[in-house]
Amino acid sequence: MTDASFHDGREAPLNLGAEDADDLQVISTLTQDAVFPITEMTWRPSERRFGLLLNRFRWEDKDAASQRDRPFERVRALLVFDSVLSVASQGVDRSDKDMVMSLLSVDFEPGEDGAGHIVLTLAGDGAIRLTVEALDVTLKDVTRPYQAPSGQAPHHPE
Repeated sequence: MTDASFHDGREAPLNLGAEDADDLQVISTLTQDAVFPITEMTWRPSERRFGLLLNRFRWEDKDAASQRDRPFERVRALLVFDSVLSVASQGVDRSDKDMVMSLLSVDFEPGEDGAGHIVLTLAGDGAIRLTVEALDVTLKDVTRPYQAPSGQAPHHPE
């Protein structure tokens, strides 16, 4: 199997930040249907950082792939949340090291003075809730795109 290149897709790797709810909505859209093993979820309380290493579908390339009749792509990406005060989850069995999760959405519930909660909704009724001092999120592609194993685009409501 040959890796696709960013040049082929005519797109540079994503490196986006979110500091408000509108920015976070863009990141949520780009990470919808991303999958990750539970082992690629990291919480570093001393750094106030929570991160996921995702295999995300390249939604930004979907139309170009369809028009050029070339395979749909995924890419490994880091989704990092800073200024995190605490992490809670439901429906996530941390002891099941083989569990693969699918991210449906990332939403912000504002609180006082820029603080609030970020809720990562997972397929199968799971959720991760981050209590944050401020909205500070980064999405960064860290590998070259590769052909989506299914060869198809996930269902993505517009």
